[in-house]
Formats: sequence, structure tokens, C-alpha cells
Amino acid sequence: MIFKDTSFLITGGTGSFGNTMLERLLKTDVSRIVCFSRDESKQFLMQQSIADSRVKYVIGDIRNFDSIKRAMDGIDYLFHAAALKHVPASESFPLEFTRTNILGSYNVMKAASESRVKKAIFLSTDKAVSPINAMGMTKAMMEKIVRSAENTGSTVSCVTRYGNVIGSRGSVIPQFISDMKAGNPIRVTNLSMTRFMMSLQESVDLVMHALSEGKSGDLFVQKSPATKVQNIVESLTSILSIDPPKILEIGVRPGEKLHETLLSAEEMYFASENERFFKVPSIISSTDLTKNRKTETDSEYTSKTTRQLNTNELTILLGKIPEIVDLL
Repeated sequence: MIFKDTSFLITGGTGSFGNTMLERLLKTDVSRIVCFSRDESKQFLMQQSIADSRVKYVIGDIRNFDSIKRAMDGIDYLFHAAALKHVPASESFPLEFTRTNILGSYNVMKAASESRVKKAIFLSTDKAVSPINAMGMTKAMMEKIVRSAENTGSTVSCVTRYGNVIGSRGSVIPQFISDMKAGNPIRVTNLSMTRFMMSLQESVDLVMHALSEGKSGDLFVQKSPATKVQNIVESLTSILSIDPPKILEIGVRPGEKLHETLLSAEEMYFASENERFFKVPSIISSTDLTKNRKTETDSEYTSKTTRQLNTNELTILLGKIPEIVDLL
């Protein structure tokens, strides 16, 4: 991937992924990066900590086509991370999630095509697979739109899908740390629940891989380990050197699964893979999928079937995550 004299736009640029991607891009010789978001307070704070003349901060909302279209002027590559993500909120306000995650993403796709962006990477979630909550449903529809026959412009559009990102906004680990340090009880839904474990740096690696290797309609997933919620609690207890906290097991909330899925059995059937990543071509855009098919399987790629981290392995992993170390 050649970065010299290229320009990038990151929607949702003030979020956890946006911050990490911005730092990664600034280590290259890119000419311009547009950080697009509707949060002026976070933009102000980012400008104080990231003072680089190549970065332009733009306030706007992907729900407004003209807003995102103006920000695309002269952009070569796009990372679409803007989204509403909170599962319980999506159950209460599904229409708002539809407006942002589906219609807003369509605005981004249309604006990219009209602006002749070379390649656009749309970020999705494991909750889009066999979704049972409104957030996952809207992300699944976003994927369908990006990978559909309707997306016929010159822009190469791909999707990346990943699970729990350690230390990101909404991740349970920072909340656990805060409660433990304050001596408060830990509220967990189910100690046997499993979640994929992926760092922010790895989420950027996945998107960069899609940027480098993706063809229009491709879906990319990183091979990630998983762990039980109980192991997360035990690992943080060890790291903080505290007595085991009181645990309040409140039960699985509406829209939650005990185990998350990154690839369905059907997707696994068509997926190719290397040491780190799966790639699933678009069924619509591919001319001959039969040659890509594996032996028929009912296996999904889930947080229960992937490699499981025990408490010691998780403790080592968390000790390498800067976003977690900063909270300790």
C-alpha cells in the first residue's frame, strides 16, 4: 500500500477506532486526513492532543448527505466507522439506529461513489450475524447494501467485521476496572458468556488488510481468540492485586447472546483464509463461487468455537494493551 500523497477520510473519527487509525496514518507520508464526526467536544480534545497540519477536523452527520458529500472532496480512501452501537439503546430506539447505521451508511456509500473515492472500508460487527437485536439488524442491512448489486460505482467497497474490541468505547473491561478500583460490586450478565478478544491495533490491522487486498463486496474477518466473562473478572482481579469483588449476575439482557458469531456456516462455506484472516467474496459480485467452496460444513466461527484464552493468557494479553494499562 502506497500512502505518499494520498488522502483519507474517517467517519466517526473521534471514536476509539478513529483515534487509533489516525495515529497509524500519521506515521506514514499521507498528505491529508479528514476526521469527520458530529462530536465537537471530542474534536476539540483531539486537536489539542494531535497537532498535525495534515489533519482536518470536520463537524457533520452521516444522516445528512450534503454534509458527508462535502467532506469527501478530493478523498482517495475512506474508513466508515460512524455508527450507533449500544445494544440496549437499539432495543429502545430502533428507528434512530436505522437512520444512522442503514440510511447514514447508504449516504456514505453514495457520496463515495459520486466523489470517485478509490476504496471504502465499512466497519461492521459480529452482532450482524444471525442478529437478535436492532443494532445487529441495522449493521446486517448495512453490509447487505455495501455488498449488493446496487453498489455499482467505481469505488471498491469492502466490509470488515469484528467482535469485542478491548478498551474501546462500550467495552465492558473499562467499566469492570472502574468498579473494582472503587470497591463496587461487579455487574455481569452471565459469567459463562464468551466474547472475542481483539485490540484496537488489531482492528486497524484488519481494516488495513482489507484496504490492501479487498475487491468490491469482499468481507474480511480476523481470526481472534475469545474468553469467558468469568476469566475477564479473574484476570482483572489479579492485575489489580485486589480481593475478589462481589459479583452481581443480572442475567442476559434483551438482544444479547451467550456466544457471538463472526462468520455463519454459509459464509464459512465460501471463505478463503490465511494465517490471520478470513475473506468471504460477495455472492452477487462473484462470477464463480463454486471453485472457492470448501467441503460442506455446519460449523460457524463463534466465540465458543474459536481458541479460548484462560485467565493467565488473558492477563498477559491485557498487560500489552495500552488502553487498558492506562486505566490501571
